[in-house]
Amino acid sequence: MSELFVIRNQLGHYWGKSKAWVDGSDPRTVMRARHRDDAVNTLFELSSKDFELRGEVLPVESSERGEPMIEPSQNPIPLSPREEAEPLEDTSTL
Repeated sequence: MSELFVIRNQLGHYWGKSKAWVDGSDPRTVMRARHRDDAVNTLFELSSKDFELRGEVLPVESSERGEPMIEPSQNPIPLSPREEAEPLEDTSTL
């Protein structure tokens, strides 16, 4: 097991490999950095795009598979404006 670095925001969400916030329930989707400097640079770029972001770089242990051992967030991931605008499928006719 080695030390990795992850980025967590004020809601307990983690920055994901898909360039979006994830709740951490699936550690495979969480972006991880082997060096603290890489994680700090990513956090700096994120905070320059979102001035309300209050993030932190956390050192975490990795599992035998190389996944970060993290505690999932209890807060739901908010929908993006694009997801909110999409109408729900009508499944009543199926």
